[in-house]
Amino acid sequence: MDTTSRAAKIPSLHQTEINWDNLDKTKLYVVGAGMFSGVTLALYPVSVVKTRMQVASGDAMSRNALATFKNILKVDGVPGLYRGFATVIIGAVPTRIIFLTALETTKAASLKLVEPFKLSEPVRAAFANGLAGLLASTCSQAIFVPIDVISQKLMVQGYSGNARYKGGIDVARKVIKADGIRGLYRGFGLSVMTYAPSSAVWWASYGSSQRIIWSALGHLHDKEEAPSQLKLVGIQASGGVFAGAVTSFVTTPIDTIKTRLQVMDNENKPKAGEVVKRLIAEDGWKGLYRGLGPRFFSSSAWGTSMIVCYEYLKRLCAKVEEV
Repeated sequence: MDTTSRAAKIPSLHQTEINWDNLDKTKLYVVGAGMFSGVTLALYPVSVVKTRMQVASGDAMSRNALATFKNILKVDGVPGLYRGFATVIIGAVPTRIIFLTALETTKAASLKLVEPFKLSEPVRAAFANGLAGLLASTCSQAIFVPIDVISQKLMVQGYSGNARYKGGIDVARKVIKADGIRGLYRGFGLSVMTYAPSSAVWWASYGSSQRIIWSALGHLHDKEEAPSQLKLVGIQASGGVFAGAVTSFVTTPIDTIKTRLQVMDNENKPKAGEVVKRLIAEDGWKGLYRGLGPRFFSSSAWGTSMIVCYEYLKRLCAKVEEV
C-alpha cells in the first residue's frame, strides 16, 4: 500500500490515538524490542551515575553528577558506564512485553469505564493513562525487580566497599546462596511503591499535559485537519519532559531508599526506616534527593525518547485496511 492510502486512514489527531485492538501485536513486540533496546543503550550511563550518587559515602558524597561521571571514566573507563547492561537488556524484553500489554489493555478499558461521566479530555486521559501505568508497572515488577537487584549490584561493585562480581549470573548465584530466592526480590515492596506510582504519575502527567497543549493549539477536537508530523512529535516530546519533571520530584526519595537497600550486603540488612535515618543523619533531608539531577535527566530523557519512539511504533504497527 502506498503512503497516501495509509495517511488517508489516519487523517486527524483524534485518530492517531491508536488503541490496542488496532495494533499488529507481533510487529509491536519485535520492532519495539529493538527500538527500546537502542534507547536503553543511549541512556544507561545516566542510570549508573544516579545509582553511584545514591549509594555514595565519605568523600564521594560531595561529588555532583559530572564529577561522578568523570570518576567512573577515570577508574573504569567507558565499560564502567555500562556495568550490568547485558543483564538489563536480557530482562528488558519480557518486561516490556508484559508492560505494554497491560498498559494498552488497561488504558482502553479505563477510557470506556469513564465515558458515562462526561469528563474533560485531560481528566479522562489522566485517569486512564494513570491507572494503566500503575497496573502495567505492578505486573512487570515480578521480572523487573530481580533484574534491577542484579544490575544495581553490578553498577556499584567495588565502589564504596561493595563486593565485586564476575557478571550477572555470579550476582544471582551469590544472592540466592546467601538469602534464597527472596534475596533477588529485596526491595520488592519499595520497588512497587517506587515504580508503580512513578509509572502512574508519568503516564497521567503525559496524557493530560499532551491534551492540554493540543487544546491550546486548537487541535484537540479537530477531526478533519491532521497536525504535521513535526508538530505531533514536538507535542509528544514536550509531554514527556513535563511528565519526567513531575515524576522525578515525586519519587526520588523512595528510589534512593530502594537503591540503598538493594546494593547492601546480605549480612547487613537495615530496614527502610533505618536507611532513612542514616541518609538524614549523613546529609539532612536533602539526602533523600541524592541523584535528583541525574534522575530528572534520566526520567525526562528516557521518557521523552521512549514516548516519541512508542507513539511512532504504534503508528508503524497500526493495522491499516486497504482502501
